[in-house]
Amino acid sequence: MRKLLKRLREFATYIKLNRAYIPNYGDRYRHGELISSAVAESTVNRVISKRMYKQQQMRWTPVDAHRLLQLRGRVLDGELFNIFKGWYPTMKDQIG
Repeated sequence: MRKLLKRLREFATYIKLNRAYIPNYGDRYRHGELISSAVAESTVNRVISKRMYKQQQMRWTPVDAHRLLQLRGRVLDGELFNIFKGWYPTMKDQIG
């Protein structure tokens, strides 16, 4: 019983600390918003599968795919721009 209570407290703490990142699917559904990422996940799986497992001219190894995903993550969160800005302080703040 103690283990269960300990796990429940840990779970409650996790929910409390991460509640801003947990979507309210009921509200999203009522407002006509997407409640599933299945389409995006399926697309990603198809692209990765095509590059890694099918016989393509350009093929990714698992290491290459991991590096590409790390790079893409840094682009999306703005970290890559900040890295380049550190290397080139006079670089423009925006592209285009």
